[in-house]
Amino acid sequence: MTSSLPPVTPGTLGTPLTPGATRVLLLGAGELGKEVAIELQRLGVEVVAADRYPDAPAMQVAHRSHVLDMLDPDALRALLAAERPHVVVPEIEAIATHVLAEAEADGVRVVPTARATVLTMDREGIRRLAAEELGLPTSPYRFVGSLEDLRTAVGELGLPVVVKPVMSSSGKGQSVVRTADDVETAWEHAQHGGRATGSADGPPARVIVEGFVAFDSEITLLTVRHVGGTTFCDPIGHVQVDGDYRESWQPAALAPATLVEAQRVAATVTGALGGWGVFGVELFVVGDRVLFSEVSPRPHDTGLVTLVSQDLSEFALHARAVLGLPAGDVLRLGAGDGQGAVDGQGAAASCAVLAEGTGVPVFSGVDVALAVPTAQVRLFGKPSVAGRRRVAVTLARGADVEEARERARSSAAALRVELT
Repeated sequence: MTSSLPPVTPGTLGTPLTPGATRVLLLGAGELGKEVAIELQRLGVEVVAADRYPDAPAMQVAHRSHVLDMLDPDALRALLAAERPHVVVPEIEAIATHVLAEAEADGVRVVPTARATVLTMDREGIRRLAAEELGLPTSPYRFVGSLEDLRTAVGELGLPVVVKPVMSSSGKGQSVVRTADDVETAWEHAQHGGRATGSADGPPARVIVEGFVAFDSEITLLTVRHVGGTTFCDPIGHVQVDGDYRESWQPAALAPATLVEAQRVAATVTGALGGWGVFGVELFVVGDRVLFSEVSPRPHDTGLVTLVSQDLSEFALHARAVLGLPAGDVLRLGAGDGQGAVDGQGAAASCAVLAEGTGVPVFSGVDVALAVPTAQVRLFGKPSVAGRRRVAVTLARGADVEEARERARSSAAALRVELT
């Protein structure tokens, strides 16, 4: 499909919209993809964005865009043949991954690799790799494909348990089972909330059942695999509600030995996946133990905080890595050489802004939100809301995590979202 594509010379980038352009195709064009597109364009890359709906955030800043069902293999093949990208960057899970394997065989760089995309597309592949092949510590779990098997798994693991579709994002289809009466409701919620749902004439969608972990904290360790090696960002603490990110902050407080163990776990799983790019490795910290939870082979929503916490955001690091460039040194803004903050603002935080209902978002109070000390606002430009959707994020820095979080929350509280 792309065998005539000229190879990319390492360290050489073309000029957009010319025959010598370096083309990157984003499969998924949400708010994270938008930031990646901006960083790629800073490096003179020709960016093409694709998603299932028009006017997605990354489409608004890309050179070209396409609307298609990326689970349709023929539609995806046609897109690859038309655009002939040098690099394909999946930004969502719902993609016909076997087509990416075909493209990779034809010489296209798939980020991080086609195999990694397959393994991380659903929770079953990555959990079995981490726990059963790599021997990494995780929460106890079962994979089930029927309501009866779910009841059995709950009996084996004990209550409470967390039930999730094997393929979903942003907490969709996830619930906590606290009593036996909750089991059937959790099963139905998982069937309808995931990216791959069961149908009347086919088998039900599989779900993962996880034993509840009484963790001390949950963190994201952004791990960058690039031509120069593996780089870790400072750990990011975060709050999730119903499996969806609400707040994040950097740095998360970890004992030195715990940080070393977290980096070991992250390096092990990302090394097994291979390829280049940013991986968002989610971990539970329980005492001095670190448990692997999940990994995303792309920038992570909790990593939005890096837009103000680091000199190179996770999006800038991803752009460098996927192009075969070294990530360089990552410097946390405001932090000195172990002696604390140079400017008194050594911590950073983010706070998600959600809208609920149906319509097109209109924001007011932006002036008040920006009047909060150090605050920044990112309005994603999502064209519509149907249900509950993250539409913006506020960012702030502070002398410590508590001050940064309070500023980010205050900025978010000042924003008003009307759906018209």
